[in-house]
Amino acid sequence: MERYYVTTPIYYVNSTPHIGHAYTTIAADILVRHQRQRGRDTFFLTGVDEHAAKVARVAAEQGLSPQEYADRIAVAWRELPRRINASNDFFIRTSDEEHKRFVQGFLQKLYDNGHVYQDVYAGLYCVGCEAFKTEGELVDGKCAEHDREPEWIEERNWFFRLSSFQEQLLALYERPDFVLPAFRANEARSFVEGGLQDFSISRAGQTWGIPIPWDTDSVAYVWADALVNYLSALTYARPGENLVERFWPAVHHLLAKDILRFHCVYWPAMLLAAGYEPPRQLFVHGYLLLDDRKISKSLGNVVDPLDLIEIYGADPVRFWCARAVSFGQDGAASLEGLHERYERELGNDLGNLLSRTTAMVARYRNGTVRKAPTRDSDIAAALAPLGADVAARLDAFDVTGALERIWEVVRALNRYVEATAPWQLAKDEAQADALDHVLYDLVDGIRAVAVALSAYVPETAERVLEALHQPLELAWAEVAYGRTGDVEGIEAAPPLFPRLDAPAPAA
Repeated sequence: MERYYVTTPIYYVNSTPHIGHAYTTIAADILVRHQRQRGRDTFFLTGVDEHAAKVARVAAEQGLSPQEYADRIAVAWRELPRRINASNDFFIRTSDEEHKRFVQGFLQKLYDNGHVYQDVYAGLYCVGCEAFKTEGELVDGKCAEHDREPEWIEERNWFFRLSSFQEQLLALYERPDFVLPAFRANEARSFVEGGLQDFSISRAGQTWGIPIPWDTDSVAYVWADALVNYLSALTYARPGENLVERFWPAVHHLLAKDILRFHCVYWPAMLLAAGYEPPRQLFVHGYLLLDDRKISKSLGNVVDPLDLIEIYGADPVRFWCARAVSFGQDGAASLEGLHERYERELGNDLGNLLSRTTAMVARYRNGTVRKAPTRDSDIAAALAPLGADVAARLDAFDVTGALERIWEVVRALNRYVEATAPWQLAKDEAQADALDHVLYDLVDGIRAVAVALSAYVPETAERVLEALHQPLELAWAEVAYGRTGDVEGIEAAPPLFPRLDAPAPAA
């Protein structure tokens, strides 16, 4: 059985989740739900990164130890995937004892294999990025991501020999699907071709972090700890099982562009140094922007996804995240746009289509639909390529394009209602067979669309299938024409998405 392991970045717990975190988690969930529909053996990991300097600072500001702070705020982070209906298999915390032990073993391998040495580092450090910066990376002396001046740090650290992996990394980038989209692969390649500098994997004089196994006076640099979660989780996510051989390296990492260097350069090199295969694939997406700026707690333009879900529900928020911005690119999304898509696309295009169809079946055929003989029809033609098209787009991480492809069929079904005018056919007994065919095509088309949409809006898909008295059968083969059998008892369905008078919530 083909395997599919998908990860989100593990998120810093220096603040509560915002919609940017939900955005990546929703995309990952869409991908893994779809792969399950195709019968793949899947694993979905998300979680939180707790061992960061900025986490320790926030904890100190609140008069808490870092662990006390992390334990409290981790509750909100665990709530995020549940509230957005993400089907993750495991939620990792880097303070898990099992993770700590694995990281120490991983770092020891780097040391034993001769890829670590000690030296003094002096340079500029952005706590927001948890990364050292060069003068050339600053804008007016400030970090471009966080609009703040970095701090000068000078300390004796343990360094990883990244510079010795230049040729191996460049060879990896020759794989056309290793880093996607292609222009992100070019960014990584350019960074490597510009010459690699060894980087620190330790911080001296700090206590919040995982102790370096051969130097317990130092702790692991946050990225040398956090990246390893993608492997460590597989060793203890299921008690008594080690899933590394099963799912590594069949992993697909999702990440935002601000952490490209760590994932596409540092991480593969560290894996090679420790004796592991590099990941199968990394997909780097852009930012979901508000007011043309990255959503960030430090910038003060956050949107709490749980607030949106309280108003619209999980499915509309998932739909908006997938639909509003072309996945992979930067794009400006607005809360007004969420409200508009809720009403126009979910409410009118899909909701009214289901309501009209079920009402006509109930009125004209007493809730009964009979399986029609195989025939050529506009709906058969619309559904024929849908399954293959959507699968191909999702295999290429085109989350937005795949949803648009499904929506083309939703619009085709609405046009079909207007073109065939079942209410007119119902007036003429001589058109009884034609009416039966039209109603069957509509029910069958909506059923197929619901299956195709289930990775995006799982609760809505289930409600649609229930309204059509169809089994909750989500196998991808069901995205096809003519899979609906005889049905009885269909009633006019209530609105899928009741009209909301309230405007979109303020950030």
